Amino acid sequence: MTDRARSGSAAASNADLTVDPGAVDESALAPEDLFSSLACLRYGPSDEPPRWRAAEELLARDPGIVGRSIWAAAAASDTEAVAAHLRADPSLAAAPGGPFGWHPLMYLCYSRLPLASAQENALDTATLLLDAGADPDTGFLHSGLPTPFTALTGVFGEGEQGAGRQPRHPRCDELASLLLDRGAHPVDQQALYNRMFRPDDAHLTLLFAYGLADAGPGPWETRPGAQTENRAQMWRRQIDWAAQHGFSARLTLLAEHGIDTGGATAAVHRVPEDPNAKDEEGATPLHHAAWAGDLDLIRTLLDAGADRTVVDERYGATPRGWAEHAYQPEAERLLR
Repeated sequence: MTDRARSGSAAASNADLTVDPGAVDESALAPEDLFSSLACLRYGPSDEPPRWRAAEELLARDPGIVGRSIWAAAAASDTEAVAAHLRADPSLAAAPGGPFGWHPLMYLCYSRLPLASAQENALDTATLLLDAGADPDTGFLHSGLPTPFTALTGVFGEGEQGAGRQPRHPRCDELASLLLDRGAHPVDQQALYNRMFRPDDAHLTLLFAYGLADAGPGPWETRPGAQTENRAQMWRRQIDWAAQHGFSARLTLLAEHGIDTGGATAAVHRVPEDPNAKDEEGATPLHHAAWAGDLDLIRTLLDAGADRTVVDERYGATPRGWAEHAYQPEAERLLR
């Protein structure tokens, strides 16, 4: 039998750590596991707010869910229910379970349940789990990919699907600080990747305060079979993205913390001569601005003559359609 305390930690084998949350057959799940699956980011194309609302509705219909599963209780940040589970079996704090085989802390950190009590109680519930022995560095390997998705990754959120579909946890900075205070390693490569797409640097500021710039190897870097990027590769990815996308403040922040940016300078993005020119994937600048929810850029492009009715060549969608798909409501309204 798998050592359940190890299966969500860096000490576990690749086989024990590998899961594709999006491949779980939700039709076969018990209600408590279905709730956990619906409530959490799975880091795939199906991440979207209607799933989290469905989880909220399921919990309202069947409130006993949190009493039947500590993993569901953690996804709901139900402090009383988690405490009851731990009184019955303290080892559950570091036990894999639920639909994805995660530790309870992971369900809490990846949950986006739009329930006020879940957001209000997240810190207390996370503290309870950590006090009971939860691993602040717990994580998993998504579909066997080499870079771990950790508890910190879940808290920081965002990613390739955009901030509308993969938002930060509502208590992001507080939960991240708690995890870091309890020993989570600050070099979280997946979190850095997920948050690099937008210009906000709050995650970097926090991680630098906990030693990101010069931290030694973390447990996910030193584990047998680890294939994560080395630090030079990790920073090069960050520097290149910042330079290419005009994130000058990020380049300055990196340099201020001793990261060698190699003299990189941020590109100055100007409105193209033809605001309706399509890129190699058949999308216009207005499509990309709509996806990002960049209202200022949308206005600038429209003023320059961008066509709000043009469709891209991959999906056949207008910029407004991209905004709708990315759950960027303000951009969608602006493009009507």
